[in-house]
Amino acid sequence: VQLVESGGGSVQAGGSLRLSCAASGYTYSSYCMGWFRQAPGKEREWVAATDSSGGTSYADSVKGRFTISKDNAKNTLYLKMNSLKPEDTAIYYCASDHWFKNVVDGTARSWGQGTQVTVS
Repeated sequence: VQLVESGGGSVQAGGSLRLSCAASGYTYSSYCMGWFRQAPGKEREWVAATDSSGGTSYADSVKGRFTISKDNAKNTLYLKMNSLKPEDTAIYYCASDHWFKNVVDGTARSWGQGTQVTVS
């Protein structure tokens, strides 16, 4: 299993970014996927997750601003981030696992290398 994030960058507060996570090496559509982030000096934080049926869940801090989605045909997970705030600055990681709880509690089996998001 390989996960590769992209789409990070620098943006002004109030702006938008869309992160992508390209997956390979497994039957993507049957897995649960999640996004996490880690800001400097802070612990890794769960952001959002989606199950194999397309159900979604969000952390309260991003609810209403971020949208998680996946394109099974492209084996790609997305995180659309709107109304970005300076406190959203972090390295964002995608994760995958058979079990939904694992892409929420951070015990997912597979992780990407991360992509930096900076909001000023």
